[in-house]
Amino acid sequence: MSNRAGRRHFGFVRKLPSGRFQASYLGPDGRRRTAPETFERKQDASRWLSLVESELARGEWRDPADAEERLVDYAERWIRERAGLRPRTVEQYRYQLRRYITPYLGQVRLADLDDRPAVVRSWRSALLDSGVSASGAAKGYRLLRAILMTAVDDGTIRRNPCRIRGAGTETPGERPTLSARQVGELARKVPPRYSALILLATYASLRFGEVTALRRGDLDLQEGLVRIERAFSEMSTGELKLGPPKSRAGDRVVGLPGALLPLLAQHMAENVAPGEDALLFTNAHGGPLRRSTFNRVVKWKEATEAISAIGLHFHDLRHTGNHLAAQVPGTTVRDLMARMGHDNERAAMIYLHRTQGADRRIADALPVELGDLE
Repeated sequence: MSNRAGRRHFGFVRKLPSGRFQASYLGPDGRRRTAPETFERKQDASRWLSLVESELARGEWRDPADAEERLVDYAERWIRERAGLRPRTVEQYRYQLRRYITPYLGQVRLADLDDRPAVVRSWRSALLDSGVSASGAAKGYRLLRAILMTAVDDGTIRRNPCRIRGAGTETPGERPTLSARQVGELARKVPPRYSALILLATYASLRFGEVTALRRGDLDLQEGLVRIERAFSEMSTGELKLGPPKSRAGDRVVGLPGALLPLLAQHMAENVAPGEDALLFTNAHGGPLRRSTFNRVVKWKEATEAISAIGLHFHDLRHTGNHLAAQVPGTTVRDLMARMGHDNERAAMIYLHRTQGADRRIADALPVELGDLE
């Protein structure tokens, strides 16, 4: 009787024409699942069913079909289902997936990654051997770890295999900072309509996308404050998208040094269209300012070399502002986090009223050297 079946209180075992035994059971959804392999002995098939029954009783059962999904398909769905991601972040995740993960692990089943750190170690080693930088490998590792952590939460795999100590940490080289004198010199080297942009980006610790998204209504010159609540993101296609700042704490109010206020008032009078929604900084046609346009119009490379700041990036202005603020006596980490728009400590807007006094003290103490810009 080659198709003789044996019934048990859980699951079903039958003997195949080959003489081997097949185990199957009904899952919580009523669908029948079959063991991924057949067994030489009936006792082995029964033992496998007992393990499945135990997983169900403990609430640890997972649908085998889920674990059969390829990593690339699960990862794409993971990105799609992440609510609230900025368009630029989605683009970066997809780039990292294509660049670092899919060529090596994309076709691997999730089941073959479950609690198998050796697979991840081999993947990371292959990345580095192929010429990927340590920074790139760290980005890829962090993304893979986050994706597989969700797979653990979903019950698709039991344990995340990404367990390489320090593999997700980047150690970039120290970026340069400017002195207050150099900031003033740089503001004088660029065309006058962009001097205020240089100073705002530095002394309010703003990213390029944040400073170029500022509108007339975001500046309160009477109180010496700037409100940051939106930012431009430039996609790889060249499209500019307006959205919230980079982090939750990026929506913030920052105090400005009093020495900047007359220059900002002059800038708005001469270069900004009327209306609260008018952009503070635009291209020649009055539209949003792109980084490439800015670099070309201000001759960034020549301007930075002229102040002995060869290799300076625009983002280093923000770094400079953070550095100068940190030198103000009495400044705490929390003060800096609120001013910089970082949410490592907590969303800055939740406790902004607690640090407003500290931020004003920082702003008033920042060293500003404008020279003949005043």
